[in-house]
Amino acid sequence: MKRRLPSVAGYFYPAREKELLNMLSQFIKEVPQKTPLLGCVVPHAGYIYSGKVAGLIYSIMEVPEVAIIIGPNHNGLGYPSAIYSEGVWATPLGDVEIDSILSRKIINNSKYLKEDFVAHHPEHSLEVQVPFLQYLNFNIKIVPITVVDYSYEVLKDLGYAIGKSLLDYEKNTVIIASSDFSHYEPYEIAKQKDFYAIEAILNLDEKEFIKRVVEKDISICGVGPIVITIIAVKLLGGRKAQLVAYQTSGDITKDIDQVVGYAGIIFPK
Repeated sequence: MKRRLPSVAGYFYPAREKELLNMLSQFIKEVPQKTPLLGCVVPHAGYIYSGKVAGLIYSIMEVPEVAIIIGPNHNGLGYPSAIYSEGVWATPLGDVEIDSILSRKIINNSKYLKEDFVAHHPEHSLEVQVPFLQYLNFNIKIVPITVVDYSYEVLKDLGYAIGKSLLDYEKNTVIIASSDFSHYEPYEIAKQKDFYAIEAILNLDEKEFIKRVVEKDISICGVGPIVITIIAVKLLGGRKAQLVAYQTSGDITKDIDQVVGYAGIIFPK
């Protein structure tokens, strides 16, 4: 059985179980009413920087049985659209099983998605979401997907493949687009650019989102995952989106000359 070991434990988040649980407990809060979600956008930086924004999303999320996590491939290794389709992912909190049945459905519905484990081994954008999910549901299953090819034809194919696969899937499943927003811009410029892009996301207009990112040269690393998620959410009947939180690294470091933006967005059922 394939078993992916953590690549950024001790770097992006604590490598010790007790310390990790303690940190997660500071980010994930009890809320009176959980929200059933089709999907969400969650940041993937080190927990000290983006954990608060991520935690707000995971706090309000109705606890899923399965999470499809889509992230950018920062390293460029492996196949451009890669799914980790079987086995387990290890974290300091234990092993998480891949939902191989759902993985196979998505592969069968896509022209571009391929099984490729190499693309996933060094990638942090999916890994950092897994402890949050384990904190919510220790028996959670995941479907990890990385993308580096951002042509609209490919993104549309993947969005439809995921959406179609979930139409008749009986488990409570959420789609997670793992993305940070502007990188290394002055605070005011980053915020201005990010909210310009976020407006298109909230309108569920993936083409306008792409247009605005290109127009303003916005360094959002998860453009592809966000586009895929919007397309899948609309196929599943999603009609609205909500910005839950926006912060930057400058809120933590107090350095506002070069910040990274973090947005938490939900697509309710």
